[in-house]
Amino acid sequence: MSGHSKWNNIKHKKEKTDAQRAKVFTKIGKEMAIAIRAGGPDPNVNGKLRDLISKAKSLNVPNDNIERIIKKFSANDDLVYEEITYEGYGPSGVAVIVETATDNRNRTAGNVRSYFSKFHGNMGQSGCVSFMFEEKGVIYVADDEDTEIDEDALMDAALEAGASDVLSEEVGCFEVYTEPADLEAVRDALKDAGFPIQSAELEKVPSSYTALTDEEDIKMMELLLEKLEDDDDVQNVWHNWENN
Repeated sequence: MSGHSKWNNIKHKKEKTDAQRAKVFTKIGKEMAIAIRAGGPDPNVNGKLRDLISKAKSLNVPNDNIERIIKKFSANDDLVYEEITYEGYGPSGVAVIVETATDNRNRTAGNVRSYFSKFHGNMGQSGCVSFMFEEKGVIYVADDEDTEIDEDALMDAALEAGASDVLSEEVGCFEVYTEPADLEAVRDALKDAGFPIQSAELEKVPSSYTALTDEEDIKMMELLLEKLEDDDDVQNVWHNWENN
C-alpha cells in the first residue's frame, strides 16, 4: 500500500475472498476500538469513528458487522490495542513505514522484523525514514452508478473548500489532497456537493520515490508488502516504491 496507489488497493480489497475479507474486518474493528476508547461510541460526536464507519462501508463491511463492532468495543474496556509504528527499508533502500495496532507488542515487533529480514530489507530505528514522508489528508472520489464526475466542477469545489491539490489517477477517479486539519471540512463540502466519496483519510505521502529494476528486488518487495498486509496487527503500510 502507498499513498499514490491507495485507490487501486481499495478496489482490490473489494474483490477479496471471504477469508481475506475477514482480515479487512479485523483491521477495521481495531481502528474502531481505538477510536471508541478515545472519543466514545457515538459517531455523531466522534468524528474519527464516523470516518471509520464510512471507510468500512466503502470496503463492503455489512451494517450488521459495523453495529456489532461498535457494541463489542463500547461494552468491553479490557480490549485495548496499542498503536506502534515501525520503520525500515525494503530491497534496494525502499522506505517503508508500518503502522500497527496490537495487544502484544513483542509478537508484533518480532513478526514485522522477520518480514523485513526475510524479504531482503531491514527494520530500522524510529525516524529513519519518516522524514521522507509528509502527512496529508487524501480524499478519493470516483464515479459510481449514480454519478459521473465532472473534473472541472470537482476541482473548483475542492479548491474552494480548502483543498491543496486535485489529481486524476485514472478515468473517473480522483485524489483530493488537503492539509491534515482541513480533511474533514473538505470531505464534508464535497459530500454536500454530491460527489461520491470513496474514502477520506490521513495518509503518509512520500516526497520522493525509489524505482526497482532488478526482478529479484521487485519480487521481494511484493512479498514484503503482501506479508505485511496479511498480518492482522498491521493497519497501514506506507512506502515510496515507484511501482505504477
